[in-house]
Amino acid sequence: MKFSDLYVGQKDSLQKTFTAADVTLFGGISLDVNPLHMSDEFAKTSIFGKRVVHGILTSGLISAVLANKLPGPGTIYLGQELKFVAPVFLGDDIRAEVEVAELREDKKIVKLNTTCYNQDGKPVITGVATVKFNA
Repeated sequence: MKFSDLYVGQKDSLQKTFTAADVTLFGGISLDVNPLHMSDEFAKTSIFGKRVVHGILTSGLISAVLANKLPGPGTIYLGQELKFVAPVFLGDDIRAEVEVAELREDKKIVKLNTTCYNQDGKPVITGVATVKFNA
């Protein structure tokens, strides 16, 4: 893909179901072992009533769309604003969608609206990514 192939409103997405194994692996890698993520017993006492997938793990799907689909391979992440608007639970099927919002031709900078939706179509993460096109 060339920078000139990009246009405002262009979208792409990626989908994944989050499992207990995903959360365990991410907890080990990130050292975020908050019992809200790791312990069924603890999570039962929380406001959510059950284990919650790490927000940052969920937001990693956005990075995957940017790196693999839109803009695609070679993309350099410059920044990401995130709002965690609803919890993601084990077994939730999350679709990360990115949409080109702004193109800066002179520096090959792309701003994209980023949203993760659960299997019910409810947003769980919203935000804006800024990337440098590097293909």
